[in-house]
Amino acid sequence: MLNTIYRLVAPRRFEIAFQDISLQGDEVIVRPTHLSICHADQRYYQGARPAEVLAKKLPMALIHEGIGDVVYDPQGVFKAGDSVIMIPNTPVEKDDVIAENYLRSSKFRASGFDGFMQEHVVLTHDRVVPLDPSIDKVIAAFTELVSVSMHAVLRFDRFAHKRRNIVGIWGDGNLGYITSVLFKATFPDTQLYIFGVSEEKMSSFTFADATFNVNDIPEDLLVDHAFECVGGAASQSAINQMIDHIQPEGTMSILGVSEYPVPINTRMILEKGLRMFGSSRSGREDFERTVALYQSNPEIINYLSNIVGAQVPIREIKDMNRAFELDNQKNMGKTIMIWDK
Repeated sequence: MLNTIYRLVAPRRFEIAFQDISLQGDEVIVRPTHLSICHADQRYYQGARPAEVLAKKLPMALIHEGIGDVVYDPQGVFKAGDSVIMIPNTPVEKDDVIAENYLRSSKFRASGFDGFMQEHVVLTHDRVVPLDPSIDKVIAAFTELVSVSMHAVLRFDRFAHKRRNIVGIWGDGNLGYITSVLFKATFPDTQLYIFGVSEEKMSSFTFADATFNVNDIPEDLLVDHAFECVGGAASQSAINQMIDHIQPEGTMSILGVSEYPVPINTRMILEKGLRMFGSSRSGREDFERTVALYQSNPEIINYLSNIVGAQVPIREIKDMNRAFELDNQKNMGKTIMIWDK
């Protein structure tokens, strides 16, 4: 079976490649239907990664957030036409202590090997999660990103002490919004404070107990724990604000990605006895917990619909370029490619 792959070969340039798919293996063959553009994809597309990284990674098919329909399953676990969520993290070993998304040997789609911008994707059964027909496919397209927030919230529940009266989330973008939605659904009795820079964005956090502009935080405001969902150069000021406004022995969850080292106030981390942990990517369990939350808390889908941006039908390469350019121009929201290939 001949498969078509749409690889980024240079910034802003996609090219077609062909590859044979064997029908004699045990893997599931999935036809992508809805793909979501992530900041990481955009950095590759724009050429915003260091030259040595681009030289090492490209050519490569982008996109690690997506869903599709099963075309063929030789084991009969799935029927042709079943909708499924595709898991990009691909472990090659199992460890009793280290989670699959932290194993250095694990591979990740669209970061070292081809992502989901293909006519068909070959996946092992453990990299496929069933999608209930009741779930909006446009929302389901970025379940990978939601599962990352779910992963961080579950780790917070393991690491943080029991006093959880007030929790602060720094960041008013997509990641901050999704993490806030999941946190409030998981801990409805905890007061949730949002710290951001855009009054317009923060107006969407209707489920939060309070919102604060980071340039006007009351000096005596304190939270028990905090999440950083900012990333980039701004993560330095966000983390240091968290250190200033967190109670002693609080827990700080770091989710934002920065290309460069970030200086932080370690003296106050020591003085307050703070605990800081990072979370990156997610594993199968996080996807399953996310889908279960979709079904048990349908209002989550309504909240997530607020961050759906452009929906772009994709039939040829120029549509792919258009989707990435539209995504680059947006202020907030997820760009969804309706993959009609």
